[in-house]
Amino acid sequence: MSQENENLEESQTEEVVETQEGDQTEETVEVDPLEAALAEAAEYKDKYLRAHADFENSKRRLEKDKMNAVSYANESFAKDILSVMDSFENALASIESTDEENTSEVLEKMKEGVNLTYGQLKKILEKNHIKEVECEGEFDPEVHQAIMQVESDAHKAGEIVQVMQKGYTIKDRILRPAMVSTCK
Repeated sequence: MSQENENLEESQTEEVVETQEGDQTEETVEVDPLEAALAEAAEYKDKYLRAHADFENSKRRLEKDKMNAVSYANESFAKDILSVMDSFENALASIESTDEENTSEVLEKMKEGVNLTYGQLKKILEKNHIKEVECEGEFDPEVHQAIMQVESDAHKAGEIVQVMQKGYTIKDRILRPAMVSTCK
């Protein structure tokens, strides 16, 4: 270590300076090793402070991006649902414009419109990886919730007899279990 310090002192002690006239006259200027070390330390400190500031700015920017991603994660799904909302509003408007003479005709169109809207909603759910829970056969406590047991000659014990409320999954996660009645 002491030899390293001596080499540093020697390299910093003599510095070659050219004169303004372009002469090749050399002058030796004494440089204090402590001042040189302090200047180098100040330079490293400046570099550290700049790197730290860049890091903090990046950290804040990433945090802001993360908050925006969480806040607007359902934006695509919400845009898809708006078309279903429009369909329901149109249906309500057509109900209000009916009179006694065209009630059966409007009712028929309403039925058709509700079926189309239901199909539209199912497509949106499928597009967003939301699927119905299968409710045929055996009761599965992972995806079904038994709310009552009934006796049935047509079913074996533990089989699903009736679906009270459909269940749904999103990808592999349960959104809502299917509420079912099972056979005793």
